[in-house]
Amino acid sequence: MANEVFQRVEALITEIENATAGNAEQVEAFRIRYLGTKNVLKPLMGEMRNIPNDQKRDFGQLVNRAKEVAQAKYDALQAATRENAGADAGAKLDLTAPAEPLPLGSRHPIALTMRRIIGIFERIGFTVAEGPEVEDDWHNFTAMNTPEDHPARDMQDTFYVAAGMPAGPDNADMLLRTHTSSVQARTMENNRPPIRIIAPGRVYRNETISARSHAQFHQVEGLYIAEKVSFADMKATLLHFAREMYGDKTKIRLRPSYFPFTEPSAEMDIWWGLESEHDYRITKGTGWLEILGCGMVDPEVLKNCGIDPEKYTGYAFGMGIERQAMLLYNITDIRLMFENDVRFLKQFAGVL
Repeated sequence: MANEVFQRVEALITEIENATAGNAEQVEAFRIRYLGTKNVLKPLMGEMRNIPNDQKRDFGQLVNRAKEVAQAKYDALQAATRENAGADAGAKLDLTAPAEPLPLGSRHPIALTMRRIIGIFERIGFTVAEGPEVEDDWHNFTAMNTPEDHPARDMQDTFYVAAGMPAGPDNADMLLRTHTSSVQARTMENNRPPIRIIAPGRVYRNETISARSHAQFHQVEGLYIAEKVSFADMKATLLHFAREMYGDKTKIRLRPSYFPFTEPSAEMDIWWGLESEHDYRITKGTGWLEILGCGMVDPEVLKNCGIDPEKYTGYAFGMGIERQAMLLYNITDIRLMFENDVRFLKQFAGVL
């Protein structure tokens, strides 16, 4: 009886070793027969009770060998079937046929405009600085000469994300930054003059979304701190920017304005012209178009950030990237830039 059981196992091993499979279905049938939950090897362990005690160990080893042979054979059949399928697919592939044309991607108009602005300032010595979008009250407001009771805070509707202790460098209310001026504050805290940076990035304000404004938008702010920096230096820099951005015959004008972190402050306009109805509409009939705000860094801001205002002066400026993009590409609705409409984005395919 024992010899007969041993012979059955040996026969199954031979059967497994001689098995073949020409496709995936036959490989699966092999797996079900020899390795599945109800495979033909399982009942053999039930024969152990009929095996003499001195042969039980040999029988167990033989059954285990059958299982190992089945697993190895299955792996080999599976690999061979995959290889044959790949060869068949390769044989059917016509390598001389023309390739399918790949659709040309496009950069977003905000990314295009931001890269253009950064390039202009990098060529005259400015470097890019970055900071967190979730900012503390100190860097976003207080360090920039906007304490808690300052009326300038009413100019910006802020998204607060966590309430903390009273405003200060170490324990501050957290918010979504309302401007990239916070990057200027962090740069001045951690670097000694001369400082010449631009800070591009996304900012947030709790504003009503319309064709001309959005609750999220992008800014580029610039900062230059050194000895004997003057208002004339700022004007020359911004005139260079305007002519690089909008053409070498662009004219600018500076109008007195107010910002809490600069004094004196100004808004800069470019001469857009009055050649079409569109020009009249966007310039409100004046021909001049505001594109950025600027001014000399307030001595209090320098003091807050650990820079000696008696020794150093500087200027700062800031502009909305969406505004520049709308002018460059004649976009009439800012909401188009945030809706991910493929019809809109495809218009910028190939623009460098």
